[in-house]
Amino acid sequence: MRYKILTVDDSKTVRIIVKKAFKGYDCEILEAGNGVEGLAVASKETPDIILLDVTMPVMDGVEMLTKLKSDATLKGIPVMMLTAEGGRDHVLKIAKIGVRDYLVKPFKEDVLIEKVGRVIDLKPLSEAPSKTKSIFDPAELLVVEDKPAIIQQITEGLKHTPWKVHGVATQGEAIDFCTRTPPDLVMVSLSLPEETAFTLFRLLRTNVKTKYTPIFALVVKTETTQQQQAQTVGFSALVTKPIDVGDLETKIAKAMNLDTSQRYYAIEAETLIMRLPENCGPTVLAEAANYLKPKFADAVDAGHNKVVIDIHLLKSLHMGVIKLLFQAMQNCRDLGLQFALVGNPQIVAECKGFEDTRGWNFFDSVDEARASLGKVPQAEQLAST
Repeated sequence: MRYKILTVDDSKTVRIIVKKAFKGYDCEILEAGNGVEGLAVASKETPDIILLDVTMPVMDGVEMLTKLKSDATLKGIPVMMLTAEGGRDHVLKIAKIGVRDYLVKPFKEDVLIEKVGRVIDLKPLSEAPSKTKSIFDPAELLVVEDKPAIIQQITEGLKHTPWKVHGVATQGEAIDFCTRTPPDLVMVSLSLPEETAFTLFRLLRTNVKTKYTPIFALVVKTETTQQQQAQTVGFSALVTKPIDVGDLETKIAKAMNLDTSQRYYAIEAETLIMRLPENCGPTVLAEAANYLKPKFADAVDAGHNKVVIDIHLLKSLHMGVIKLLFQAMQNCRDLGLQFALVGNPQIVAECKGFEDTRGWNFFDSVDEARASLGKVPQAEQLAST
């Protein structure tokens, strides 16, 4: 649902400021220059909240507010009054008519957003609706933990990523940080004293800047009661201590809806390169398999007809990897793509021990494999596999 915000003010500058403040949120800004225009717009559009100036020509804010509250179809619309410093007492006197809140001019945009966010569910617009953020894009991660060793472990474990980890020890520091720089993801230790983690979670969820930010709970693996409580409250994910940093990285990528395909697929020198990392557990294999068909199809659509499958980093071969490689080769056949394999001595030796992989041919480098694709006839290549 897209919310409608009606700003009624004779100052065009104020209306521009209001419009600018909500530019990054999924809402429609309606404008009126006085009370008469404001009533007309309100009757036609039925806004979800009205920002109403007190002092205006033709019909001032008090008269418009009175008429709004006497209209059965409009009286339920929340109204926030805008007033100069000297008019604060006046607004408080008329609050009994039905004012939800008030704001003193001049006001800061973040204060306006925070107050409106208490009334309607403001949703930030995606930065680029047509483009998913990549695993290689920078991000700000906040860890709220009073044990420096845990913050250090997370920082060290994620130092290979473009993500910046910030560590704080208290709820106050966390709120200050989020106010200055809203993070992309927050991790909160449930071992903080006096239910601090759950209080902080509620505060972050009521702040418009962090309402939709993923919040992870850091919890000792044996503390099952705390884990159940965190799930009930609504934490985005649980991260158990001792922390498996690889698992944490996967959960972060998923929570932030990041495109992780670039870990495994890239176009280099007009060739699609499919790379598998050193350790291919179930999570890695599932992730690589999920992107396989669309990435191969995208390569064909872009005019590329060569694929190099690079597994030279692998420490050992197992059935999960073999299954994924067969799937990749079959996609190449289905799409009419030339392909070649890159491996290491250990992988080559292990392949000879499996019936289905004994005939696989490997090159020592991506460059050698790519160069071979222009020379090996497709029929001969398919026969060798």
